[in-house]
Amino acid sequence: MEVVQCRDLNPMYDTRTQQDYKEKYYLKLLPLGQKYAELLPWGDKITSESLSFFSPIVIWTKFATSQTKHDVLFSAFRDYFKAWLELVDQALPETNSLQILHNKEAQHRYLTWRAEKDLVRNFLFEGADSLGTKTFLDYFPEYRREDGSVNQKRSVIGKSYETRPWNSNGEFIGEMS
Repeated sequence: MEVVQCRDLNPMYDTRTQQDYKEKYYLKLLPLGQKYAELLPWGDKITSESLSFFSPIVIWTKFATSQTKHDVLFSAFRDYFKAWLELVDQALPETNSLQILHNKEAQHRYLTWRAEKDLVRNFLFEGADSLGTKTFLDYFPEYRREDGSVNQKRSVIGKSYETRPWNSNGEFIGEMS
């Protein structure tokens, strides 16, 4: 049996293009990401269209079931959760109303993506319906079919990455699509 897992502190903004955002939230976490990148194998193909929702410390792994790998994955979960709690403790309230709107829009874009792709809208991604009015096709028009419906293919744009597309410094080394 194979195990496929993804763990990340999902960014609101694309860390491939938003260098200031990446440095603010992920620079200190790169050693943590590198630790688990060395302990867990890369999980095979990940689409370029998905990368805007992942950080350089993403754990995208696929492995044959083994207690050792499960233990490493559980340690990663605990470490990432601890890092997330520390970020929350250090967070300062945002007071700039324009930045609040940008953050809300970015969160809605992510929730809309996940709700469409994961089909669990009413459980995990309720905010897709309450945070904004834009639809999946407003954010991702490349999925629009000629009849106006959503193309249900898992991936319709870009390439996929069979190896980790970030280096140990968190710099994106893949090609942008």
